[in-house]
Amino acid sequence: MQYSRQKPRLLFLYSELADYFLACIKKLLSVHDVDVYIIHWPVNKEAPFKFVFPEGVRSYDRKQFDAKSLKEKIKEIAPDFIYCSGWLDTDYLYAVRGYKNKIPVVIGLDTKWTGTARQYLACVLSRFTLLSMFSHCWVPGQSQKKYALKLGFRQSDIRTGYYSADTDYFKALGERAELKKKTKYPHKLIFAGRYYTFKGVTDLWNAFIQLQKEKESDWELWCLGVGDIEPVKHPKIRHFGFVQPKDMMAYIGETGVFVMPSLVEPWGVVLHEFAAAGFPLIASDAVGSVEAFIADGQNGYIYTAGDVEELKKSIEKITSRTDNELRVMGKRSVEMAMKITPEIWANTLMQLIDKK
Repeated sequence: MQYSRQKPRLLFLYSELADYFLACIKKLLSVHDVDVYIIHWPVNKEAPFKFVFPEGVRSYDRKQFDAKSLKEKIKEIAPDFIYCSGWLDTDYLYAVRGYKNKIPVVIGLDTKWTGTARQYLACVLSRFTLLSMFSHCWVPGQSQKKYALKLGFRQSDIRTGYYSADTDYFKALGERAELKKKTKYPHKLIFAGRYYTFKGVTDLWNAFIQLQKEKESDWELWCLGVGDIEPVKHPKIRHFGFVQPKDMMAYIGETGVFVMPSLVEPWGVVLHEFAAAGFPLIASDAVGSVEAFIADGQNGYIYTAGDVEELKKSIEKITSRTDNELRVMGKRSVEMAMKITPEIWANTLMQLIDKK
């Protein structure tokens, strides 16, 4: 593709920003000569990340635009590529109309196909809406790809691997903690997520407490997060509140098994982060990213979402492993984490542009 200027301009119309997305943008800028523009919603108060935009990024607060001024801003940017994070923001949808046949216009989709009436309706309507606006669909994994196909996107116009952890960062944290874990493996489970019912955190607390009553051990449970659920009080459960990604070393170096008990979780990048850091993993089957990062019995265990008894058994199985077995499981997690990286993400994006 020939550009009218020296560097292609890439525009991202985003909802809630995430640190891992900016890690992908940073890698993109380090390996490709592009200009990046990001329009995004305000930071979620329940996940108050402090974002540092990579050099070379122009960012804008979504609140300063209405539909008309947003469309004018995009015309001013004159992008060679547009990514839109889903279809909830109708002003975004209005603003991208008319670009499909000129440049790649990509929609993100992280919803798994479940066959609900609402999804079937979306499949009918997409022929008149999404397919008229977007040339491609970029999804995290196979369950989302199934939905994209049903929406009418062609196989050749769908890409996977949209969500990537900052694998370089978390792998480095895991390597820094490796010596300590060789000396004495930390018998501590860790949860990192919001304290909400759909995150399954109460299931985790209940399973852990029940197991301690039945078979007391030296294992503890460390929990990172905030939300509307009151933290449970137990001598072996510790609560640390919200933790910025840059401060994770203090917890990755002191804990040994990551648990993700979500009842609803379209993907779950945090599972990828702890896999890259070399953790054995436990996650519910509601977590979309288990398809990529857990080989059941090899580097962790997958249990039925909402089944506290099954979660308890998974915790019992993993905490019964020897320290050496846990280290081996962690190494397998690192191998699986490298299936998706920011560099692969950046190359996928550039291939979309080059093929247009």
